Amino acid sequence: MAARKSKAVDAVANLEQQLAQLKAQLAKARVAQAADAQKAVASLSKEASKAAAALKSAQSKLASAAKKKTPAAAKQVAAAKAEVAKAKKVADAAKQAVADAKKQAAAIKAANKLASAHDKAVAKAEAVVAKRLKLAAKKAAAKSKVAAKKAAARAKLAAKKAAARAKAAAKKAALKARVAAKKAAAKKKAAEKKAAARAKAAARKAAARAKAAAKKTAAAAKKATAKATTKKVAAKRPAAKKAAAKKPAAKKATAKKAAAKKPAAKKAAAKKPAAKKASGGAKRGRKPKASPATPA
Repeated sequence: MAARKSKAVDAVANLEQQLAQLKAQLAKARVAQAADAQKAVASLSKEASKAAAALKSAQSKLASAAKKKTPAAAKQVAAAKAEVAKAKKVADAAKQAVADAKKQAAAIKAANKLASAHDKAVAKAEAVVAKRLKLAAKKAAAKSKVAAKKAAARAKLAAKKAAARAKAAAKKAALKARVAAKKAAAKKKAAEKKAAARAKAAARKAAARAKAAAKKTAAAAKKATAKATTKKVAAKRPAAKKAAAKKPAAKKATAKKAAAKKPAAKKAAAKKPAAKKASGGAKRGRKPKASPATPA
């Protein structure tokens, strides 16, 4: 489309240039025609003057011949009359030619005057049209300039708004990220607190279980010691009766009892540090080992 438009504009410009050249040639041709007409009038006027002079000469010859009264004078008069008639015809023809040439020159002058007036009017109208077109082009340029300024201002405002929106969005995102980080930190802290509380509770429970186990072990050891003491006492009574019955046997039984007491005392002494160790382990949070039951 742009190529076609440029071609069309070029064609119009070429035609306008050709028209301007033709107008210039036409003006020159009109001036040349008027000049030729004037030259023709001048030439024909000269011819007419010559014919008029010839007519006058013939008329003077005729007058001089008519004055003569000789027999040859009649022939001269007849010849002079013929020459006068001929000269008159030529003079009339020359006059008519001059009159026609003048009419033609006047017509050419009038036509040139009309054409000149027409050209002036056309030039004036074209100047008015050109002025209007120039004014319209100026207005269009001003409008386009104003429109361009408005468009630039709108674009600048839109860019400013977009930048403000982007800044606000970035601020909002940063705030959200900070809030999320705070929440995550709070959750982590709460989870750590809960884990620490669970670990503490578990340690307390384990300590309580260890203490209870130590108590049970101590009670069991005490019970076992009480049973052992009861058995010893029960064993001493028949031994006393037998000793009363048989003193030598009593001495032997006493010796045996003393021998039996020594390992029992040793076992009891061994049980006491074991119980102490179990209670100490329970205090430290370790599960105490169960002590072996005393033999009956």
